[in-house]
Amino acid sequence: MIAKRTGRLVVLAAGPAAVFLTLGLSGPALAADGGKAYQIDLAQLNDSGSRGTAMLSIKGNQLTVQIESEGMVPGQPSAQHLHGSTKGHDFQCPDASDDTDHDGVLSNTEATVDYGDINISLTTSGDTKAASGLAVDRMPVANKQGKVSYKRTITVAQDVVDHIKDLHIVQHGIDRNHNGTYDVQGAGKSELDPKLPQEATAPTNCGMVMGASVGSLPVGGIETGGGIDTGGGAPESATMPAGAALAVSAAAAGVVFLARRRAAAALIRTETKGAAA
Repeated sequence: MIAKRTGRLVVLAAGPAAVFLTLGLSGPALAADGGKAYQIDLAQLNDSGSRGTAMLSIKGNQLTVQIESEGMVPGQPSAQHLHGSTKGHDFQCPDASDDTDHDGVLSNTEATVDYGDINISLTTSGDTKAASGLAVDRMPVANKQGKVSYKRTITVAQDVVDHIKDLHIVQHGIDRNHNGTYDVQGAGKSELDPKLPQEATAPTNCGMVMGASVGSLPVGGIETGGGIDTGGGAPESATMPAGAALAVSAAAAGVVFLARRRAAAALIRTETKGAAA
């Protein structure tokens, strides 16, 4: 089943007096450096089992992209991009209905109808132009556990800054026949480049910008093992699973609420005793 994801946004702002848990916000949050930060949840396509969390942080014309994903094909490169439009067109992640030839594999060409053309190629080095979309030698490689950890800061045009919420992250690479590599036997040749198997270019996950996040990698990400060196350094810390993050956040918020209620009750008792005296 190819799932269509509406996304889940978790925004945490921790302070000495309170912890807030907010779901479904649509605006950017102020990042630690004064820029804006957006969270993306990556949901599987092509029954890949892949999922992940990404952060887009913008300050001026500097865009920092951080991705933590799992369920990728171990030891294989994962082409990844920001798809969509900077001209106000509305794109979204695809679903099973986009498999128009009904072969059971959602190809990149079929999915492009929904998520749009490549805007930025999220390479590990060199240029990030759309033309580098198939530069698999400069794309991140999943580790032995099928995890990808990526971070890079790039200079982008002003239209990207203005329309960052209209862009989506898509990672590519599936293993349809479960033999641990991209091969033609799995799903034939790629419609984008006959020198590549379709397994190498078919989308494995997709996520839309749903709102804001704070600071470094968003809570709700995935624990990661080793990954590639992207030149921008690995994320400063691994993130906890989404369920655990929600549980911790809710528990913290509950503690703050109870503490405040007890303090209010104590104040009322004090005032009542004073009035009685």
